[in-house]
Amino acid sequence: MSPFERNGFDKSLSEWPGVTFVDQWDSHVAKVGPKVFAVLGERDNWRLVLKCSEESFEILTALDGIAQAPYFARRKWISISDHSPLEADDLQHYLRRSYELVAAGLTRKLRAELGIVLG
Repeated sequence: MSPFERNGFDKSLSEWPGVTFVDQWDSHVAKVGPKVFAVLGERDNWRLVLKCSEESFEILTALDGIAQAPYFARRKWISISDHSPLEADDLQHYLRRSYELVAAGLTRKLRAELGIVLG
């Protein structure tokens, strides 16, 4: 299943500790604790929005089909179209990295409550 399809998105991410989903902003949003780590746009032109490291931000935004995410780019968020050159495994990697980056910003206490162990 593709992370660009709602069922694939939910199935891929729901197994991770502390993940919940909410529909907002005309999108399907994945959160770890109270914080957003991925947004699946549910419009005609599907997009996956996620956080990445500074290095990945520079590399990925140079590729066709990947751009700075509107409203989020200052904090190193990218918008990936379903026509990007990234393979499913690459998307899974960057989704997991976004989860880890956002989870690292949670308090130690909340991470423990949610069962999140960062390596």
